[in-house]
Amino acid sequence: MEKFNNKYRIESARAPWWDYSRAGTYFITICTKNREHYFGEIEDGKMVLSPTGVIVNLLWYEIPYHSQNVELDEFVVMPNHIHGILILNGNDLENNNNVETGHALSLRGETNPDLINNPNYHPRFRNPGKNTVSSIVGGYKSVVTKHANRLGFPNGWQSRFHDHIIRDDDEYQRIKNYISNNISNWEHDKFY
Repeated sequence: MEKFNNKYRIESARAPWWDYSRAGTYFITICTKNREHYFGEIEDGKMVLSPTGVIVNLLWYEIPYHSQNVELDEFVVMPNHIHGILILNGNDLENNNNVETGHALSLRGETNPDLINNPNYHPRFRNPGKNTVSSIVGGYKSVVTKHANRLGFPNGWQSRFHDHIIRDDDEYQRIKNYISNNISNWEHDKFY
């Protein structure tokens, strides 16, 4: 384990050779803390969402309203994790002149008219101006936690998430099929 400022730190799970703000297709897996079944249970081959699972499901589909150049593809909520495909269509950092303040709002505010004029847009959903896989997933996890806590629903995320850069159509189809069949294969899933 490496040290930074004389303290041990956990190394990033991201590929150091890849720019995660680049256009690309990403297979994302996010697990619950301690693999707790916060999102519901599988009964008779169907996922029955808990109240927290409903929030997790609904807010995933909100991601394109809060991040630029993002599309969603196959997605599934499981009892203790989610799988989804995020597609980034371009790097919006090149033309961004905002002064950033970390996880808070930009000092200069949002300037993208497509986002500002969208009635579903809320600027605190993610770190504005950073259209990276990590900022999108971090914003998603944060807003799910915020709403679940506000409503008193049990929840918790693993501190990290898994990603895989999808490199070709064969891999894309294999992963898409894996996600769509995840519920029926639950008993054989490594997160079971």
